Amino acid sequence: MSTTFTDAVSNALSGKNKPGARKLSTPVVLLVIAGALILVSALREITSAGDLTSSGQFSGALAAAVPIGLAGLGGLWAERAGVVNIGLEGMMMLGTFCAGWMGWQHGPWAAALAGVIGGALGGLVHAVATVTFGVDHIISGVAINILALGVTQYLAKLTFGAEGSAAQKAGGNDKQSPVMDNMPNFSIPGLSDWLNSVEKHHWFFVSDLAGMVDGLVTDVSWLTIVAVALFAGTFYVLWRTAFGLRLRSCGESPVAAESLGVNVYTYKYAAVVVSGALAGLGGAFLAIGTHMYSDGQTGGRGYIGLATMISGNWRPGGVAMSAGLFGFMDSLQLRGGGATVHALLLLLAVLLVGFAAWRLRTGKRQVAIVAGVLAVALIVWYALTKTVPLEFVDATPYVVTLLVLCVSAQRLRMPKANGKPYRKGQGK
Repeated sequence: MSTTFTDAVSNALSGKNKPGARKLSTPVVLLVIAGALILVSALREITSAGDLTSSGQFSGALAAAVPIGLAGLGGLWAERAGVVNIGLEGMMMLGTFCAGWMGWQHGPWAAALAGVIGGALGGLVHAVATVTFGVDHIISGVAINILALGVTQYLAKLTFGAEGSAAQKAGGNDKQSPVMDNMPNFSIPGLSDWLNSVEKHHWFFVSDLAGMVDGLVTDVSWLTIVAVALFAGTFYVLWRTAFGLRLRSCGESPVAAESLGVNVYTYKYAAVVVSGALAGLGGAFLAIGTHMYSDGQTGGRGYIGLATMISGNWRPGGVAMSAGLFGFMDSLQLRGGGATVHALLLLLAVLLVGFAAWRLRTGKRQVAIVAGVLAVALIVWYALTKTVPLEFVDATPYVVTLLVLCVSAQRLRMPKANGKPYRKGQGK
């Protein structure tokens, strides 16, 4: 009985029982990636938007994607166990403050650890409220966001801006911490220089690929490597171990899991605390990257992280890809890429034309017409302008968030018991 249920849950969670479910093979994935790279290279040639595939753009995209991806990964842990966590933003705030507080005294690695602990404490509060006391998950998450904002601002005044304090003498104030040391970076010897030289030739596809790879292997923070390892570790733990299977079963059917001896409360607590710790590490990454804590540092990245979790279909790989997309757009914002966003209008128009043709073929005429009209509007916009206003560039990450969620909404599957109240013994 136990083995049968375990196999059934495993198959259900992996999608093996879904009729018509398709699993992309490695060759197909590689072909899709190659096609996307060729399309982007062609776009760069047509529009002369050199920054579209530059090493600087992709280096900035990687740095911007890490905190968003860690927040999304934190949300994945909580929601796979059945606990909705929209308090990711607040947990990131706690991570930034704790990192700033510890970092200027003991360095960036201590700051990262402090950020993890600060976020985990936020996750623990959320777990106590939702798991033990049965508070609505949304209400608890909103409360944590509000509470974290107030707590960090109050503690910043108390610790960094206190008159005559050591922090103030070191350059801190009510809005920011003193400066901390740099986190060590690394580049692959020889490869970075060679890729940079290839990029400067502006060859079709070859230079574009070199620029992209160069941005991902040059001056990379060691904390980025830690984040990549956490994504791989999350996949292994949640999808390749008995612990992960039990945790995911708590998000699918906690009553059935309890009937097999799984302590649902323990797994939910563990998942939400890990969720907060990952979000806190994302906040610490922001503080370490700017060498200090500053008020309002997260800038809504916790909410975007939540969007990456949803658009990534509650899977580590999907979260990573979504975070990469949002990080790319965030990098455009930081680099003031009006010309690059202008070029992306043409790319979006081409994608909409393909989407319209596909929908027309499947008989969805109304959707096809709407997509076609939008494509024409974008082409006209691109043809009549040479750049886009910086205000639009600043809004690009949030616009892309909405577009991705709208496009992916039809193919998503959240854990069945996600957000639903659970009390021990309710299945008896």
